[in-house]
Amino acid sequence: MPETSRHAGSVRHGRASGDVSGAVADRDWVSLRSALLDQACEPYRKASRFAYHFARGKLRGDPVFRAILELGLLSGHRRILDLGCGQGLLAAWLRAAAPCCYERGIWPRNWPPAPCPESMRGIELMGREVDRARCALGPACDVVQADIRTAAFGSADAVVILDVLHYIPAPAQREVLQRVRAALPVGGLLLLRVGDADGGLRFHFTQWVDKAVLLMRGRGRVALHCRSIEQWRQLLCECGFDSRAEAMSHGTPFANVLLIALAL
Repeated sequence: MPETSRHAGSVRHGRASGDVSGAVADRDWVSLRSALLDQACEPYRKASRFAYHFARGKLRGDPVFRAILELGLLSGHRRILDLGCGQGLLAAWLRAAAPCCYERGIWPRNWPPAPCPESMRGIELMGREVDRARCALGPACDVVQADIRTAAFGSADAVVILDVLHYIPAPAQREVLQRVRAALPVGGLLLLRVGDADGGLRFHFTQWVDKAVLLMRGRGRVALHCRSIEQWRQLLCECGFDSRAEAMSHGTPFANVLLIALAL
């Protein structure tokens, strides 16, 4: 295993201040979050009332959106592909971050520059989500309705997969990750958020919520195909990635971890 993996093998539960969110004074984040939410969510008003309020709730409460900006994970990446993109929240968030906040000076001094991708593409299975994304984002983000198990990925500098892979069987997980690796150059980035099957009660609660959401969306009972973080990292290694892990459930009851992987 590469040297970088040995140093970053375990889940990082936080920095000296307590966690990822401790890097910036609370007042700085509250001010930035307010501006980001307003800018990112406003386009969803024309999609539907549900789309707007879902966007506000998700972007406000999910720690991964802050972490992507605070850690500079997508900074400098020109072509971003979002697999299982839903209604396009990541694209809306990034579009709000650079021109609406960073370039206007509404940005914490010790954060990296906001991502400013030249292109954002998304692939989403659910037609209703695709319709909302297209209505809100317009041509700024190319959203395709397709199954990530069979859809063409093209090429990208960074690929994002948030809370998606556990919905497909284990052999398909490997195939998707192999095709992601083929879509990336050496040094390309994959951000993969997964649940930790070794996460105890928090993991079981995460599974329960996943199944409840699927039932509410009319998808019935769907089998979930989960792994421990070490198993996910081993799979990434076998598919040509070097990865490290960041805990990504602070402020929530879930057992989520963000795997930050570089293509070898």
